[in-house]
Amino acid sequence: MLIRSWDRGDEAEWRAWLAEGRDFGLLAANGGPGQGPVLVPTHFLLDADRGEILLHLAAPNPLLAAIRADPQVTLAVTDDYAFAPGHWRGQPGTPTSYYASVHFHCTAEVVESAAGKAEILNRQLAHFQPETPDTRVVPGEGEFSRLLPGLRGLRLTVDEVRAKFKYDDKKPVGEQSAIADRLADRARGHGGRRDQDAAARTQLLRRHQRRAG
Repeated sequence: MLIRSWDRGDEAEWRAWLAEGRDFGLLAANGGPGQGPVLVPTHFLLDADRGEILLHLAAPNPLLAAIRADPQVTLAVTDDYAFAPGHWRGQPGTPTSYYASVHFHCTAEVVESAAGKAEILNRQLAHFQPETPDTRVVPGEGEFSRLLPGLRGLRLTVDEVRAKFKYDDKKPVGEQSAIADRLADRARGHGGRRDQDAAARTQLLRRHQRRAG
């Protein structure tokens, strides 16, 4: 992912953005010779302070074989995207895409033990399903235990984080404000995708405020 100096996100920024509830991404591993990368859309649990990401997959998932051959993986989270037409952006009238994207470059470990898988599942349940605190996975007990052999845990150790918030920060602040108005108009129903246009406008204004401040 190309990151220009004006759209690079710092650690506080990407942490806050993910903490708003962004816990679904695209996990990529290297395929074998003559193959492309193996991609899996997945929920994940980020522990930024410990520098790790936890998730689980079904045992037959081809991503696991790819990881065993090469444990270097990338998890990408992208959101708040919108198309910006060229006539919004002044000369030379080049259209662009607005988006926020955080890439975690990691070393992956496949977790095989029942206890290790149960730990990952319980941490995921506490995060994604906090309304059922009594739901626990205990090896050797209950229905969830019988499902453990069909699952594999993944622990990703984060080696590098690259964050990009691409919202025309290189433009003068006045032009950014005008584009925000156009996004607001489109989000009200005059074409485009209302939810994503509004989200992109929020990010553009947030970045604008950072610059102005």
